[in-house]
Amino acid sequence: MHKRVVDPAGAADAPAEHLMLAVEEIVRYVGRSATTGGLSTAASSALSRLGREGAQRLTELARAENASQPNMTQLVTRLERAGLVRRTADRTDGRGVLVEATPDGLDVYRRRRAERTDALAGLLGELTEPERHAVAVALPALARAIRDRRAP
Repeated sequence: MHKRVVDPAGAADAPAEHLMLAVEEIVRYVGRSATTGGLSTAASSALSRLGREGAQRLTELARAENASQPNMTQLVTRLERAGLVRRTADRTDGRGVLVEATPDGLDVYRRRRAERTDALAGLLGELTEPERHAVAVALPALARAIRDRRAP
């Protein structure tokens, strides 16, 4: 028998700590489900960002990924050697260099995203209809709150 995590009647009273533990567990589970390319967590995250957002300056990528510039340079070099990213000249600033996902990199990104989506779909399939509804409402609402915080 599965212990149900969400009680719709008491969900509003759930402490943030319990929610944080649940989010961490979900992220770890779904993240481990993506195996294509054999990437580290940092490499997967950087490639995913490039796949979603397009080419970026190395400094922007490092900032967005909360990494130091030297560490991001090393990571990009490894991804470049694997054929997943390339560096190109920034057309708006001749001195600048952009990092972008290659077609192979985009393929790895899409396949890893599909693996994570399948893992999440499997979890959702184990929930009751009220639980699926609660997740479908709550997670997009939290994502919206994050986007609203970033808005100028």
